Amino acid sequence: MKTAVITGAARGIGLATTKRFLADGWQVAMIDRDADILLEEASHLENAFSFVADVSDQDETSACIQSISEQLGGIDALVNNAGVADFGPIEETDFARWRRVMETNLDGVFLMTRAATPALKKSRGAIVNIASISGLRASTLRVAYGTSKAAVMHLTQQQAVELGEYGIRANCVAPGPVRTKLAMAVHSPAIIAAYHDAIPLNRYGTEAEIAEVIHFLCSDRASYVTGQTIAVDGGFGATGIGLPDLRAPGQSG
Repeated sequence: MKTAVITGAARGIGLATTKRFLADGWQVAMIDRDADILLEEASHLENAFSFVADVSDQDETSACIQSISEQLGGIDALVNNAGVADFGPIEETDFARWRRVMETNLDGVFLMTRAATPALKKSRGAIVNIASISGLRASTLRVAYGTSKAAVMHLTQQQAVELGEYGIRANCVAPGPVRTKLAMAVHSPAIIAAYHDAIPLNRYGTEAEIAEVIHFLCSDRASYVTGQTIAVDGGFGATGIGLPDLRAPGQSG
């Protein structure tokens, strides 16, 4: 049985990805720092094993990977999904706030990958890092978040180039707007309508749709895909300026 390690697995995309791997017969090491929610979710899933750890802490990541290797026998895929979303203007983003974002979104990917590389060498496994469309195109209030996700995309290329000789593939998924509980709680009706207008598919994505792409990139079906960032965004990144009026029938720009 293959083993996937998924960070930020207690909710959202991480939990949906866990369920997708389980449905394909994998066993999953679920990592999250929110112990209560993690243990609750894992208790309902067969072949899912919970490991409480903060991915931004070097000692905790090393100990966690060692425990996973010992208990589950190896690692075939690492999904670096854990992240924090802290939005604010540049002037209100002090260095402490900047570091809180970077230490999870970027440092966590580096630390988890570094700790898991020996096991991934043995399995000739796969890495998938979760970035965001905010790393592909700038937006207001995302100076720390967007920069961290852009850095994750470049780190993915570094991983692919350096680890490819060991048979390890590394790819990145950049989700667009996703219909998570958190997004629906904080997005106003006006924001939701604006996103629908700007996205060619005219809707938010689902957590399950993101999970499908992550699972594909970790599978043998993607055996010659590495160093890539796949935007799963309903076409949002392809719209250019994306003014709804210019997309109306009979209009030209």
